[in-house]
Amino acid sequence: MLDIALGFSTLEDELEDQILPVTGQIPHWLTGTLIRNGAAKFEVEKEKYQHWFDGLAMLHKFSFQQGKISYTNKFLRGRTFTKAMAAGRIVYPEFATMPRRSRLGKIYLNASQQFTDNASVNVTRTAGRFLALTETPPRVEFDPGTLRTIGRFNYDDNLNGQLTTVHPHYDYTNQEEINYITRFSLRSSYNIYRIKHGSITRQLVASVPVMFASYMHSFAITENYIILSQFPLKINHFKLLATGTPLVQNLQWQPEQGTVFLVVNKKNGQIQGRYQAEAFFAFHHINAFEIEGGLVVDLVAYRDASIMEGLYLKKLKEKKGTLPTAEIRRYTIQFTSKYADYRLLSHEYTEFPRINYRHYNTKEYRFVYGLCDHHSNGFNNKLIKFDVQKNKSLSWYKDHQYPNEPIFVPSPDATEEDDGVILSLILDTQLEKSFLLILNAQDFNEIARAQIPLAIPFNSHGQYFA
Repeated sequence: MLDIALGFSTLEDELEDQILPVTGQIPHWLTGTLIRNGAAKFEVEKEKYQHWFDGLAMLHKFSFQQGKISYTNKFLRGRTFTKAMAAGRIVYPEFATMPRRSRLGKIYLNASQQFTDNASVNVTRTAGRFLALTETPPRVEFDPGTLRTIGRFNYDDNLNGQLTTVHPHYDYTNQEEINYITRFSLRSSYNIYRIKHGSITRQLVASVPVMFASYMHSFAITENYIILSQFPLKINHFKLLATGTPLVQNLQWQPEQGTVFLVVNKKNGQIQGRYQAEAFFAFHHINAFEIEGGLVVDLVAYRDASIMEGLYLKKLKEKKGTLPTAEIRRYTIQFTSKYADYRLLSHEYTEFPRINYRHYNTKEYRFVYGLCDHHSNGFNNKLIKFDVQKNKSLSWYKDHQYPNEPIFVPSPDATEEDDGVILSLILDTQLEKSFLLILNAQDFNEIARAQIPLAIPFNSHGQYFA
């Protein structure tokens, strides 16, 4: 087995409240729960999923209490999982995988909007309820204590669409969640909404019409604005309906259109402006904040969208070629100009970026944590802390040990931006086991680790709930 192939291999075992052996000292104040989400099953009997984004979701919970860590993992048993297991085959369309049906059958699946609820990408908390997220509209509720699947979650409104993001923002100042959902039609639209704290009713902020929507995995907010980065990776929803092909085959790279930053006023929903940049693609925004007469938007930029092709499971397992790499760019938008310019914050490849969101989202910040590539083959195998103000970095790297997205947890009495810990799930491909790594976020030295008796496939995203 190739080194990284283990990270894309099915995990069948499920554990419940297993106390993990710990080496090192866990900070006494770390008393919350880390919940991570990601694909863990890549086939249904003899049928295989095609893409990393397609595998069936599994939740992983790490609970911290009195210096101990307990671990639970469970498959997300939504309709997609339960129907596939009962039928012994793939049932719902995924990002790059269609069920085995006739061409007319596949067209019917897309036209009838039979969305997968294989919510394998992220988790969030809305009105005290814990939800697993994917880019199709269905949210799946689960019990945060047992990880038992409760069922599909329904908002108390009639806002609808076909594609959404797995990275909702929480505005701590206004105590509200912000996200958007794309609605496909003869004239499509981005429907930007807010959810007030404690509510499950989405309130429309703005509906922005567009002929062909862009594929956008995340977005940015500042104190007064919402920024959608419209990459020239366009979704041909007419072709999607007419051909019965998966979403990825209906994404069209149109670099001549460039990237357009759509800036919407958060308070009144008015469009502040559209600002043109050269063509690029990004999955993840890092942060955004306001400056005199404009905005700053930091993100992880790829030169094009070829990363989509690189994440097919066959290519990943066989390690064919190298993955495209990204760089941290800072775009500056001046409201008096029609264009957005950028400068590089780091040439070093970085992905899955995280910051101290609780205190620095929408504000000028200094530190970003992420995954990096130690061997220049485009695959994440190093944790990095980058200082965007001083252009310096710290890193953690061990041979044959592959980290997942780093989660920053601030200490309760923190006075510095980086006063806290980093939590990262590490896959050791030599031992064929995973462990949870805890680093001091300031100096990036290891504080503790907790050994897991399983090899956990590479995750997508997770959240720490204090």
